[in-house]
Amino acid sequence: MEIFDAAREFVRTEARLVERRLFATVFEGADPAGVVDALRGYQNADGGFGHGLEPDKRCPDSVALDVETAFDTLLAAGARDDEMVRRACDWLQSVATPEGAVSLTSPVIEGYPRAEHVAEWTYVPGLNPTAGLVGRLYDLGVEHPWRDQAEAWCKTALTEGFPEDAHAMHESMVFLEHTEQADVAKVRDWLPKLSHYRADAADPSYGVTPLHFASTPDSFWRQLFDDDQINGHLDRLIADQQDDGGWAITWEPPGTAATLEYRGILTVNALRTLKAYGRLPIN
Repeated sequence: MEIFDAAREFVRTEARLVERRLFATVFEGADPAGVVDALRGYQNADGGFGHGLEPDKRCPDSVALDVETAFDTLLAAGARDDEMVRRACDWLQSVATPEGAVSLTSPVIEGYPRAEHVAEWTYVPGLNPTAGLVGRLYDLGVEHPWRDQAEAWCKTALTEGFPEDAHAMHESMVFLEHTEQADVAKVRDWLPKLSHYRADAADPSYGVTPLHFASTPDSFWRQLFDDDQINGHLDRLIADQQDDGGWAITWEPPGTAATLEYRGILTVNALRTLKAYGRLPIN
């Protein structure tokens, strides 16, 4: 219980309203509608999400990265608001390429504080985030013309080969599990070739780990990893809890508020993963 109690205190003390509402829903039985209500403050009149919902850029304008964060939050809460999601899809369609691909951000972020890594490369439409957004729409059970168009683009892009970065591969895998292209053996062989993939739990560097690909025991991609590998990363996740009860970030954010906001996100995510794998002794 010490892990959970300390993390709960951190969330109550330092996290944003949206993460506090998510925590209350996941761990305290609160109504998921509270999470939807908190997300409304981040949705713009154009249907997209902004206002730093993903905290590494402080731009109020809509960007796909914030749309993806909104979808993730809804899924984590088990919340549904189809109208909210369809409005976001309308916005995605409005900024997509003719083929349906979208980029993580756009030059609208340049007038606002942002982390150094949120740079021009995020303006390029690609599988990150297009594939991940399509996969999340399947998880949300929401149909939309943009989803169908983007799905066709993703299928074509993936026939040309997997991405070389673990973040883009993660987005692609969220998509692939909803298609006939989910070749588990091929994905397993590709993982060691990815940049930013952190297979070794003892590696302290920044990276995407097996727990990102398989955040619950019933995740589709859990079959990629043996029990020792998953347990090693779960042990590392527990060990990485900080003295204040929260989990730390491993990159440089744009400011103090962004640091705490992202730590709140990581803390709730860590608790969700530990709970799913039976490593959190709560009811």
